[in-house]
Amino acid sequence: MSEDAKTLKIPFIEGDGIGPEIWSVTKSIIDTAVKIAYDNDRSISWINVPAGNSSFIESGDPLPKSSLDTLKKYKVSIKGPLTTPVGGGFRSINVQIRQKLDLYACVRPMKYAEGVASPIKNPADIDMVIFRENTEDLYAGIEFDVNSPEAKSLIDTIENTFKQTNIRFPNSSAIGIKLISQEGSERLVKSAIQYAVENKLPSVTIVHKGNIMKFTEGGFKNWGYETAKTFFPEVTYTWADFNEVKKLKGEAAAKEFLQNNAAKGKVLMQDRIADAFFQDILLHPKNHSVIAATNLNGDYISDSVAGCIGGIGISPGANINYETGCAVFEATHGSAPDIAGKDIANPLSLIFSGVMMLRYVNWNEAADLIENVALNLILKGKVTADLLEDKSKGLACSEFGNTFVKEMNSFQLSGLATKN
Repeated sequence: MSEDAKTLKIPFIEGDGIGPEIWSVTKSIIDTAVKIAYDNDRSISWINVPAGNSSFIESGDPLPKSSLDTLKKYKVSIKGPLTTPVGGGFRSINVQIRQKLDLYACVRPMKYAEGVASPIKNPADIDMVIFRENTEDLYAGIEFDVNSPEAKSLIDTIENTFKQTNIRFPNSSAIGIKLISQEGSERLVKSAIQYAVENKLPSVTIVHKGNIMKFTEGGFKNWGYETAKTFFPEVTYTWADFNEVKKLKGEAAAKEFLQNNAAKGKVLMQDRIADAFFQDILLHPKNHSVIAATNLNGDYISDSVAGCIGGIGISPGANINYETGCAVFEATHGSAPDIAGKDIANPLSLIFSGVMMLRYVNWNEAADLIENVALNLILKGKVTADLLEDKSKGLACSEFGNTFVKEMNSFQLSGLATKN
């Protein structure tokens, strides 16, 4: 998609539950920002794509092939939250979209916005971008129900062919397959390192559970380091390099080595065991900038970090294939059916995802305008109730959208909007 195009065609999936409410607000904000930032010279033509529970009710298919074809054709799209039935029904549409379009990187920027109520003492110390592998691991969906012929056959093979005896209850076990590949690990870590280099970020932390799952999680860690060494030898270094300098030249030379690398914009490659990393999120967040994680660990980590900076209600996300250019930007929270239609949902996750989308297509002026206004409104406390300690002062979802649009016009009048 050319950044010089005057009109971009972008598919959108409205979403289930609160999806229509937050999408309506987000669309209005994006359209207004584009109009202001480019003096009516650019615009977005939105293409409605059916998916999710509403599509399932209407056609019996929660993800029609035509919808996938549209997302693939136009490459860049945005979606609201989609309902995933628990314990039955159709499989997660979010996961299906990621797998069928091979959107291998789930990218979640996590940075505290001043004014948001946080449960931790120093949320401003958190400034991380999480790269979660998006297509493998247990989320590949290869699992079999208890007592199914497939589960019995697989358990029998494990016990009798592979001579494994640690299935404690073979007659009452469901079973799933954990897949971690070298190719999948390599492309994810490569994208994380490239992001760190392009954005001048100091480190990439590989998060894994390789001390227990030595060939899958351990493989992810080892392949991650190999990726840095193979593809980024001139711009990455490790603690092993630091220790080698320390051993040969002493403590002072080793510290100078770190300082010089940082000054040159080089990226420190390091790793943490997943449970230790959860502690680091709270105790040592400044030690981590870009995170590369396997699918399941990345899922846990993303929501955990989001909770520290105010919740997933303000956390943006994108699912990207950096090789094909295909990307789906999304609200990172659920469809929240319990509050649907009440006009109290927080649209900021989808709005900030829209900012990511605009940056992805290099419409940075519009992205800057939205981001500046959002941070200003958060600081002023002009937000929905979930972000405030005093819930009675919260704005309705639609009221927040109207306030946001007025504030953008105010930025324009005061000369704060950047124009192309």
